[in-house]
Amino acid sequence: MEKQEKTRYKLAMAVKECMKTTAVDKITVKDIVEGAGVARQTFYRNFLDKYDLINWYFDKLVLACFEEIGVSHTVEESLTQKLRFIREEKAFFMGAFRSDDRNSLREHDFQLILGFYQDLMVKKTGRQPQPDIRFLLEMYCQGSVYMTVKWILGGMEEDPAQVARKLVKAMPAKLEQVFADMGLM
Repeated sequence: MEKQEKTRYKLAMAVKECMKTTAVDKITVKDIVEGAGVARQTFYRNFLDKYDLINWYFDKLVLACFEEIGVSHTVEESLTQKLRFIREEKAFFMGAFRSDDRNSLREHDFQLILGFYQDLMVKKTGRQPQPDIRFLLEMYCQGSVYMTVKWILGGMEEDPAQVARKLVKAMPAKLEQVFADMGLM
């Protein structure tokens, strides 16, 4: 692992530690750099703000499972894997998803999965999704993030596979057909 990547992980571990006792919106960059034992300038060479750090760490944890959709995993299998990662990092995600800041993880997760699915559609079909499919995709991604956050903040009592199954079953029929035609179901 390169030096910059090690520094980023060090900062991520520091923010995770802060999240055990402090709400994300109340954590300061000073708290993070003191916990990581690095200079403030080091933080800003790597991240714009604490939300950028949280979003980066989220990407590191969950993007790998989504890269296999349509290759060796279905949407449900990838969602299950994502939810397992979230459960393993429970304290981090409970803290991160409580924030409603404009740069929050909720908005980042939505933009990330929407962009991922759109890019996958273009890759699989060679064209952008039609406006009605784009609408359904946005609605589905918003609902999926909302229900994931509800599951996280509710204590994650339900098994990740059960939640993933429900999220897939909630997919609008027309969108489900598009996903099936692309071999994602």
